[in-house]
Amino acid sequence: MATYIVGDIQGCYSGLRKLLDKVGFEPKHDMLWAVGDLIGRGSESLQTMEYLCELGDKFNCVLGNHDLHFLAVHNKIRTANPKDKFEPLLNSPKVDMFVQWLRNKPLACKLAPDLFISHAGLYPLWGVEQALAYSQEVERFLESDCWVELLEHMYTTREIAWSESFSYMDRLGFIIDAFTRMRYLCEDDSLNFSCKSPVNESPQHLKPWFEHSRIKALKGTKLVFGHWAALEGQTPYEHCVALDTGYIWGIKLSILCVESMDIVSVSQ
Repeated sequence: MATYIVGDIQGCYSGLRKLLDKVGFEPKHDMLWAVGDLIGRGSESLQTMEYLCELGDKFNCVLGNHDLHFLAVHNKIRTANPKDKFEPLLNSPKVDMFVQWLRNKPLACKLAPDLFISHAGLYPLWGVEQALAYSQEVERFLESDCWVELLEHMYTTREIAWSESFSYMDRLGFIIDAFTRMRYLCEDDSLNFSCKSPVNESPQHLKPWFEHSRIKALKGTKLVFGHWAALEGQTPYEHCVALDTGYIWGIKLSILCVESMDIVSVSQ
């Protein structure tokens, strides 16, 4: 029995199946997790969702920004963009099932006492247990009858730092941003949404979230994340494991075996 965590699939079903075949994934015995962005940009989002749903309790994931964006498009909060390639999903007779399925997925999870997983990483002003509690706040709202209201608060461009004085909806919106959109932080620990560059090309006033002193000093927990293809799977720290290796951009799709911490990849 093995537990695997796959990087950003983004609707690339063929690449996912090729990767699972390469590691010998067997649903009868193994467990598959994903770091979010199951869909979006790739042409096989419908096949991806059908396959992952068919895995039942042998698959789980955290939500990524593209997954949440799909929920917003489905609810007409955002207009569908052709580059998202959501049309087959939106037109599928199973679309309501897919929406309900995604609504019940978390933003962050602890897969083991020493392994934390989220789409974009761990916001440095939060501890692991604190982050999990914040994730659960959003999860409860997404599962509630008022869940569509939350989707309207996902598209902020404000570069702000965490504050316990936020209004309730601003609080939930920041939690979503930190878990699904974070890459760089400004000097005051506010989230920066404009820079997606490789680290060696970023402005000096910005720093990757994993370069924060609190993340560098984190002991005993591995942080597994996706979202940032420009990292090409590389961070300077063994406990920060980047799994988005840019398959949708023609590079490779990567999967981590939790038991061995080995990473296996396939190319386009």
